[in-house]
Amino acid sequence: MEMKKILSLLFAMTAATVTFSSCEDFLTKEPTNKISADTYFTSETDLKMFTDGMLVDYLPGFTTVAIGDDAYTDLCATKSGTDFLHPGLWNAEKQGGWSTGNFSFIRKCNYMLENMTRAKGKVSDETYYHYRGVAHFWRAYAHYIKMQTFGNVPWIDHVAQPSDSALLFAPRDDREFVFHNILADLDSASNSCLGTSKYLTSGRTYINKWVVLAMKAKMCLFEASYRKYHSVNPSTNEAWNNKYETSEDLYKEAADAALKIMESGKFFLHSGNAASAYSELFQSENIPTDEVIWSRQANTEASVTHDVTWYYNSATYGQKYSPTKELVDMYLKLDGNPITSDAVSPAEEFDGRDMRLSQTILGPGHTYVNAAGATELKAPDFSVSLTGYAFVKWNIENAINYSKSLSNNSVPILRYAEVLLIYAEAKAELGEMTEDIWNKTIGAIRARAGVASIYPESASYQKDTFLEAYYKGAGVGGADLSDMILEIRRERATELAMEWGNRADDLARWGLGSYSAKRYDNKGWRGIYLTAADVKNGFEINGTKFKIGSTSSTSYKVANTGADATWSLTEGDHGYLVYNYKLEWDDKMYTRPIPVTAITLNKNLLPQNYGW
Repeated sequence: MEMKKILSLLFAMTAATVTFSSCEDFLTKEPTNKISADTYFTSETDLKMFTDGMLVDYLPGFTTVAIGDDAYTDLCATKSGTDFLHPGLWNAEKQGGWSTGNFSFIRKCNYMLENMTRAKGKVSDETYYHYRGVAHFWRAYAHYIKMQTFGNVPWIDHVAQPSDSALLFAPRDDREFVFHNILADLDSASNSCLGTSKYLTSGRTYINKWVVLAMKAKMCLFEASYRKYHSVNPSTNEAWNNKYETSEDLYKEAADAALKIMESGKFFLHSGNAASAYSELFQSENIPTDEVIWSRQANTEASVTHDVTWYYNSATYGQKYSPTKELVDMYLKLDGNPITSDAVSPAEEFDGRDMRLSQTILGPGHTYVNAAGATELKAPDFSVSLTGYAFVKWNIENAINYSKSLSNNSVPILRYAEVLLIYAEAKAELGEMTEDIWNKTIGAIRARAGVASIYPESASYQKDTFLEAYYKGAGVGGADLSDMILEIRRERATELAMEWGNRADDLARWGLGSYSAKRYDNKGWRGIYLTAADVKNGFEINGTKFKIGSTSSTSYKVANTGADATWSLTEGDHGYLVYNYKLEWDDKMYTRPIPVTAITLNKNLLPQNYGW
């Protein structure tokens, strides 16, 4: 199987690639083993083997995609949050990510680009330029992750020699220059990489033209909106210089890349029964190739399984990841209109709603296979759930998966639905949205979920007061958002819930980082609604009765003190169940601080990121 073959290359790549264990700086480390021999990079096998090693090094992991940074946002409750958001806890002494090993992958990309010229004339031009494009893609991707984390970072485009002190002690480059070079690498990759079946395999793992274009669209949308909704470069607190690309330029680049995929005819929204088509994308070993562009492939035969289901169903393994009321409220009714009240029983609020809701969050009628092998209704577990809601999107619903790393569902990294969302947002931000574009993007995604599509500028459109209030004043200068933009933001939240850090990225690029800390009235994460009778007499979900008591699978303990790691009811004896935990946000947190250890070695990395 494809992933089995990739993983089996790990040991071969360890022997064949450059090692970086020396304490000498990675920029001056000379490649001295087999990979530097004149006979390497002279065949297609060499090129494929080296780029397969890049997949082993840098392909996003199962939990990175299916949990990741989205766990620490406004739409997911966790038992204690991330240390980064804890009051007064994070600083430059705690920060990592700037050591030799953190830059070795970029070196590997540059090493390939500098040495693969040996293959010219020995492989076909198509093959040569495809693999050169793969190396450009990975170099762009690695720099992009660095830029998202630290803002201004060095742009490294060659393997330094011992005498190359100018590069060794170089200062960080301006973020706009870095992204300009990322974009150039992505353009080179998209023009060179092939999109044929040889690379567009059933496992959807290899880098190809479509992966590059999807990532280009994703990266350009991120940076375009980052420039629009942040008035300054967060590394310096100075206004953007627009020396290279403007925000508008990058929205256009995002739209153009997305449109190329849309017009290729290679991908479609995975369809079928609206009650199950969405979940098939996340619970199948054989990835739905109609929609998935890039994936991390599981394989039972090759013993490539993972522990995502375990994380979502354990009281001790992970952070008790739980959906919030805010996420539930974003799902429309099947008639395409928003809900009018969320103060309803948890057993009733799924009625007549967007069918993705019950395929993302545990609702009435949801079943699992118990330890005895029998199928029965599944209810929330209050020793795991912090809000009374539970995620089911990524679950293999068999009790044996709840405490072991046996999940065999492949995980989509990039999907066609995200490409449609990128295109819609870019066109809306450019003021170029039309009803036809809406129907081909947001409308099509909603139709897959059984939801009627209502164009926001039509007479039948109903404003969502919840959504409007939730994002009111968002953006540079406190500008309110159009109904169109609000609906696209809704769709990103519901379609991409708990996928590869999309919500975390959205909050960052929209200038809403504070949402991860402030949450419900600055108290914590808001959950299910309970009437006074529910609290007094207990309430039932999927045949299980829940009541107040000491915390267990079927009971919860309300303290009403507001203390960390306790529950409160918003109205004292009834209301929304709130899991309390105090977190903090400061706008300096749009970037991480440069680690003290890095600055000690290279004073040219100063000044420190603004505010740190």
